[in-house]
Amino acid sequence: MTYEIYTDGSCRGNPGPGGWAALIKNMDTGDEEVIKGGNSKTTNNIMELTAILKSLELFVPHSE
Repeated sequence: MTYEIYTDGSCRGNPGPGGWAALIKNMDTGDEEVIKGGNSKTTNNIMELTAILKSLELFVPHSE
């Protein structure tokens, strides 16, 4: 399967309240999923990287 992932993150102030989001698109089926989150005191860089990490976590098998 082939996926495309689009991510973004930002905050108001540095540090300040911020958020991140990602769009994960399955290029074989056309299915799309949006994930998002935030933090009350963060930086722009943290939110940008969090969006990437949270997206990649969806592709890692979890053991419970």
